[in-house]
Amino acid sequence: MKTLKDAKIGHTVKVKKLHGEGPVKRRIMDMGITKGVEIYIRKVAPLGDPFELNVRGYALSLRKADAEMIEVE
Repeated sequence: MKTLKDAKIGHTVKVKKLHGEGPVKRRIMDMGITKGVEIYIRKVAPLGDPFELNVRGYALSLRKADAEMIEVE
C-alpha cells in the first residue's frame, strides 16, 4: 500500500482510498481530498513535516500523520 507520505516531490498521484475514522477522515475530506482526486506534491519541509500540496487548484499544507492515512496510486 503506497500512501501520500511515500510520494516523491514533483509527482502527481491519484487518491485510491482514505483510511482513518470519524472527525479526522471528515477533516481530510473537507480539505478536498476525496477518492479519485489528483494531488501534486510541491514540496516537503526540511524536517519532513508538513507537506505542501496542490489539490483542486489550491495550495494545501498537510501533516505527515494525515498523509499516512491517504492511500494513493
